[in-house]
Formats: sequence, C-alpha cells, structure tokens
Amino acid sequence: MKKVLVTGGIGFIGSHTCVELLSQNYEVIVIDNLSNSQIWIKDKIEEISGKNITFYSNDVCDRNALIHIFETEKNIDSIIHFAAYKAVGESVEFPLKYYKNNIDSLLNLIEIAEKFQCKKMVFSSSCTVYGIPDSLPVSEQTPIKPANSPYGATKQMAETILNDVCRTGSLRSVLLRYFNPVGAHPSAKIGELPIGIPNNLVPFITQTAAGIRKSLSIYGGDYDTADGTAIRDYIHVVDLAKAHVKAIELLTNETEFQIETINVGTGNGYSVLEAVKAFESSTGVKLNYQIVERRAGDVPAVFADTTYANKRLNWKCEFGINEMMLHAWNWQKNLK
Repeated sequence: MKKVLVTGGIGFIGSHTCVELLSQNYEVIVIDNLSNSQIWIKDKIEEISGKNITFYSNDVCDRNALIHIFETEKNIDSIIHFAAYKAVGESVEFPLKYYKNNIDSLLNLIEIAEKFQCKKMVFSSSCTVYGIPDSLPVSEQTPIKPANSPYGATKQMAETILNDVCRTGSLRSVLLRYFNPVGAHPSAKIGELPIGIPNNLVPFITQTAAGIRKSLSIYGGDYDTADGTAIRDYIHVVDLAKAHVKAIELLTNETEFQIETINVGTGNGYSVLEAVKAFESSTGVKLNYQIVERRAGDVPAVFADTTYANKRLNWKCEFGINEMMLHAWNWQKNLK
C-alpha cells in the first residue's frame, strides 16, 4: 500500500479525502494541529472506512515535527496539502496571520519532501485565485486577477511557488482549484464542523435551521445577479474528495508532466438565495434569513468550466445541490 501524507486531514475536506483514500487501499498518514477540527473525527473516518489512519497532532509550520514524521513513516509516496487558514473575511482582518501560516507551512513541506525524496503533491488551491473574472464560466485559461483577499493572495503565491519548484524537477504537483465545497458524508458521520460562528454559507444555514443561530445573514443583496445575491459553484465534498484520489492516480500513472492546474466544481452557478431555497425544498425546513451588507473580499459571481477536470482526471460530480443540502442537514442533526 502506498503511503499518502494528508495535512489537515481531520478537517472538512481532508477527512472526506481520507475516507476515499482508504477505500482505494492507500495507507493514510495525517498531520493536523486541530486548530479548526476535532480529534473525534479521526474515529469517524476509521468507522466509515473500517480501516485505521496514523495520526500526528502537529503543525505543518513545525519543521522538526515534519522531519520526525518523514523519518518515522519512511517512504511516504505522496502528499495532499490541505492545512491552511481558509476564511476570506478573517483574512482581510488578520492578513499577517494568513500569510505566515499558509506560506510558511507550504515552504516547510516542500523543503522536507525534497529532503526525503517525496516527489508528488496535490495542492489545495482555490477559485479565489481568479479574483473577479471578466467572464463566466471560469476555465483554467481564465486570467489570474489581483486577489480580492489575503486568503486568495496566499493561494496565488502558493501556486507560483509550486510552479517554480516543479520546474526544477524536484517535485511534481497537481493544483486543484476548488470552488465551494459543501455537504457531508452520506453516513452523516463526518461533515463541516466550524469552530465558533461559521464563515461559510451552508453550516450557517444548517445551524440556523437547528436553532443554534437566530437567523441567517446573507451578505449582499445588490450584486449584479438575477436576484441580487452572490453566485457560487457549490460542490459536494465527497465528489471533491474523490477528485483528490484521481489526482494522486494521475501523478502516479503519468510521469511526463511536472505540474497540472485543474478546476474542481460542478459547472453550475447557484445564487445564495437559490441555495437557501434548495435547502428548504430538500429538507422541508423553513429558514429565517436577512440580507445584510456585503462582506469584504467576496466576489459577485464565480462558477467553473469543468471540461478539463472531467477529461484529465476521468472524474465527474455525482451529487446535485439538493443532495448537498440534505446531507449537510443530516450531519447537523446528527451533531445534537
């Protein structure tokens, strides 16, 4: 079994990716500092998969901890790098926190991977690298615009670093530019677990439906869209997790390329109000919501052209918006 190091593997996307890796018989090594996750998620990953993971409660910014993991595990074949701060609004408020964590962790990982001859990395990038695109849908050829937030800037910088490093031949990488991951595992055993007030739409929806929040705040009702609310490409987290396994397979089976950049979304854009209506129709639960001022760093509309992902990864999404919302709600109910 090939060993895959998953940074941030107890988090939302990381935990679902661990499940998919285990289902394909990879040996999974996880490093997670639990700053935005809970240790009991490890047990749920193992419960769903029927297999064990090796877990290290460390920070990727800690060079000595990373060296220890590589020395202990030996022959780590590839890396999936999720570990990063990810809230757009928070990054505007605390930019240095984002630059230091997101860039330092990547530099550490690359340097130590080189030291131990681990030459394959799947990187968790983001559609935020496109800034406010001139046209939609967004393809891999869409020009990179100035980032709308420090979070987006860290993803642009990380891509630049990886492109430069991969050109030297010491590393090969697949950059997956995510759109908006939502939902939860159909088992309702793992899902999005924000600490404190959610930064993302769907957990705010489910917490409002559960009575944890008094009302849902929709940031901006005056965008140049059909209903005035922002448009996003929501992708089920299980579909996204499977794309990571396909990216590892691509790196393993095709050795002639140094770096690939691939958009990972559904190709469908839904407004925030459409997402709210999808939740209400799929669950039968009515939401109390209010439209408030726009949030710093948000773009009006973005959704993916998935042509290249479907072809290059031999992958496509299986879940629709109603299933995304239903699975997220089942997960929320299971947390009570």
